[in-house]
Amino acid sequence: MEKEQNTVELTRAMYKEIKAMNRDQMQQVLTNIYDQGAKSVEHGAIEFESLREEISKINGIGEKRLDEIMAVIESFISPAE
Repeated sequence: MEKEQNTVELTRAMYKEIKAMNRDQMQQVLTNIYDQGAKSVEHGAIEFESLREEISKINGIGEKRLDEIMAVIESFISPAE
């Protein structure tokens, strides 16, 4: 079985440390993990106006086609409702 690239290895020592934690300590650890994940997502933010401007510079892309392209991009990025 192959390991994924973004996995964290849980060592025996780390497992024992987690196992010995009380509720408050575990809450703090989970909050830190969540905050780290949230910060890493912020780096991937897309500025739609800049993207729209760059795509509009491509020869042959008019306003109507640009609107269609942006709609497709937004449908992939926006959460499903």
